[in-house]
Order: sequence, then C-alpha cells, then structure tokens
Amino acid sequence: MTDTDLDSAPSSPATPAPAAVPAQPPALDFSPVVRLRQAIVREVGKVVVGQEEAIDGMIVALLARGHVLLEGVPGTAKTLMVRTLAASVGLAFGRIQFTPDLMPSDILGTHVFDLQTGAFRMTKGPIFAQLLLADEINRAPAKTQSALLEAMQERQVSIDGERHDLGAHFTVFATQNPVEQEGTYPLPEAQLDRFLLKIQVGYPSPEEEDRILAAATAAVGSEDVRESGVTTVASPAMLDQARALGAHVRVEEPVRRYVRDLIRATRDSSMVILGAGPRAGVHLMVAARWAAVLEGRAFVTPDDVVRMLPSVIAHRLILSPDVELDGLDGHAVLRRIAATVDVPR
Repeated sequence: MTDTDLDSAPSSPATPAPAAVPAQPPALDFSPVVRLRQAIVREVGKVVVGQEEAIDGMIVALLARGHVLLEGVPGTAKTLMVRTLAASVGLAFGRIQFTPDLMPSDILGTHVFDLQTGAFRMTKGPIFAQLLLADEINRAPAKTQSALLEAMQERQVSIDGERHDLGAHFTVFATQNPVEQEGTYPLPEAQLDRFLLKIQVGYPSPEEEDRILAAATAAVGSEDVRESGVTTVASPAMLDQARALGAHVRVEEPVRRYVRDLIRATRDSSMVILGAGPRAGVHLMVAARWAAVLEGRAFVTPDDVVRMLPSVIAHRLILSPDVELDGLDGHAVLRRIAATVDVPR
C-alpha cells in the first residue's frame, strides 16, 4: 500500500480511552473513638453519679484541643470530674486554687538562686501539667488571668523573657461559682472567648442523689479516684490517633451556611449587645464535628450543631439589659435566635 493509499483509506474510529475512575476513599471507622468515649464515661461514672452531658462535653473539648469553663454551685463534682478524667486518659494532672492575692509567678514559676551552685535555676509552677484544673478562676486578679490567657492561647508561658512550651495536650478545665461574687474578678471577654465550651453543672436528679447518698462512706474528704477503681483506658498517643480522625468528618455546604447564619443572627438580634465573633463560628464547627464522631458518624448534621450551640456560644454573648431584667440567660436567648434561622433539610 502506497502513501497515497494511506491518505485515501478511510480512517477507523479511534477507540476511546477508558474513563479514569476516581479512587474511592476508604470508609472511615470511628468505632475506636466511640469505644474510647464509652470507656472514659464508664471510668468517670465510677466516682461521679450522673452528669453525662457534662462529661460528654469535656470529652469533646479534650479531643478538639479546646478549653472548658465549668460553672456550678459548690458540691456538684466539678473538681472530681476533672481529676477522674485526667486519671482515665493518662494525662498529668495539675491544680491551681485561685485567690485574689495570687500572682503570675505563683502559677508559672520563677528562677530561684541556688546557694550550692551559685546560679539561678528554674522552678516550674503548677501550670506545667497536661490537664490543668483552674479552680475558681474568677477569683484571680487581672494580671494572673492574663498569664493564664497566654497559656491557653499559645500553649506556652513566658518566664523572665524565656518561653516554655506546655505541650500539645495542655488543656485547661476552669471552674467558677455562679452565685458568690464577693472577691471575684469577672473574666474579660477575650478570655471567655478562648474557652471552647462553657458547661453548666447542675444538681443531680432525685434518683441520682439517692445513689450518691447510698454510696456515702463514714468519712468526709477528697475521694481517691484510684482507690475507687478508676483505671487508665487511654493514653496521649491514643488521643492523638483519635484526633486525626476529626479532620475527615464531612461538613456539607448547607450545614456550614447554617453555622454561619446562626452566628450572624446573634449579631443582628436586638436581645444581644455583642454577638458571637468569627472564632465562635469556628469553635461551633469544630465542636459539631466531634459531636458527630462520638456518635460514630463521618458527617455533621444540623442536630449536631444545635446540640453544641448553647455550650459553645452562650458565654460569648453580652445580653441587653432589658433581656437580663426579664430573667433570660444566654441559653434562652440562643433558643429564640435559633428559632429564627432556617434549618437545612
């Protein structure tokens, strides 16, 4: 066949190349995180009766690397919950009892002159812990709260011009009494905004109080969580593995718009002087992700957002005086605001 024949020969239709099939991502298995959550709740439940909602919120914050403000009257097991949580997940526990005369060096540490060596040595304060209980945080003066704010935001502290890392697992669980205000310093808005969650710790139900009384011993004092049978069911490495799954949770566009609309609605409401900022929207999205993970789901639903909304947003709002005179709190205002926002289907 000549070149002319090649030019004149009818061309056969080209065989189409097979279409590239996109690789399907492997199905995510959240069951280890669900089992971890169940194990932690079981261990905390050995010494704390009830408070399941508060415990779930604490687990969400721990996995999300967020800080928690626990508010409740004395005797509702706030401190005991934090101590038991630390024991169950294998994190080093530290406690600071805040008082009006507490100075930053009392919690951060300082350089002390060693007479034997003739040199200054660093003495670390109680803030160098993985899980820190800041008890009655609103009793600390502004200078001390400022030092704690750096630790919460940067996970580091500055001592005599030197920066000291607190580690990736550093988490603050702060408590405050909502009733007694004498000798307290209200937390500034900048510090409140650093708390991922504010959890209300209320009184137990009659049935739960019966169980508390039935378990009472012949002595009054701080309970040793180890003697109560609490065991370590996690480790920092296990927490890191669980946290790695959070990035793979899907948040569809309608749910993201729902979060945006809820946040913006707090700014437009006449019941609110200062609404939630952009950081609040990010925190709400993160908390909703972990609420979904603890349910074993790889996607966020509007119900996850609504469930986390009060504990993430309420403490960031400044309500109008008229609303406060009517006896409404941040949770009640949020319910009214959320009712005006369309829920995605």
